[in-house]
Amino acid sequence: MTTQAEKAQTLARLHAAPEILRLVNVWDAVSARTIAALPETRAIATAGHSIAATFGYPDGGIPLETTLDMVGRIVEAVGDLPVSTDLDAGYGDPGETVRRAIGKGVVGANVEDRLVPLDEAAATVEAIIAAGEAEGVPFVLNARTDAFVRAGKRPIEESIADAIERGRAYLAAGADLVFVPGILNADVTRRLVEGIGERKISVIGVPGALPAGEYEALGVARISYGPTTQRVALTALQDLAADLYADGVIPASTRALN
Repeated sequence: MTTQAEKAQTLARLHAAPEILRLVNVWDAVSARTIAALPETRAIATAGHSIAATFGYPDGGIPLETTLDMVGRIVEAVGDLPVSTDLDAGYGDPGETVRRAIGKGVVGANVEDRLVPLDEAAATVEAIIAAGEAEGVPFVLNARTDAFVRAGKRPIEESIADAIERGRAYLAAGADLVFVPGILNADVTRRLVEGIGERKISVIGVPGALPAGEYEALGVARISYGPTTQRVALTALQDLAADLYADGVIPASTRALN
């Protein structure tokens, strides 16, 4: 059986590889098991927004205990695959939150900065990395900066400069990657990679974003899809229900994935 430290090392190697790491986000044990069954799957990432929605909470409003319980179930469901989870902004005590997540078998996480002052955000990164070291796990932090998603009306040039400054600081504090969510075109992505580092940027795949292969060519290390994977599944469910109400039938192509 693969140890937790080995899983963390595997996740770090996947980030450093020439091929972009594609993570199809999951939100519960059955969605995780479904994705893990695909031969292309190299690692698992949870979507905090989707886990919160599963329990009826708004994004960012789910209690830590509830998140950790589900994350533990996901880790158990996927066996030897490394699991990275969404820990929002660290739940008030990022080091302790990560220590508890490690106790559930997690080897990496996203933690967002919410644009708090840079020294405070860098201290959060340091606390997370220290927690992993104390637990004997080389924890893989995908340090998120909200330089774009919380930018308001400021000019994009300011957001780019802010993301680069924060990204460099987070890497210096021990983060593995810098997660820059937002709809990033090729020019912005190129500038972020130049400013932060090749194979050091993580992006999100949402409607309007570039395909994974284009981000790979620009030097991006990782792409995940956040709550959109759950939205696709829920769209299919709602469309099916509408068809069944209209006297449709369950499609014969349906696979028994549960």
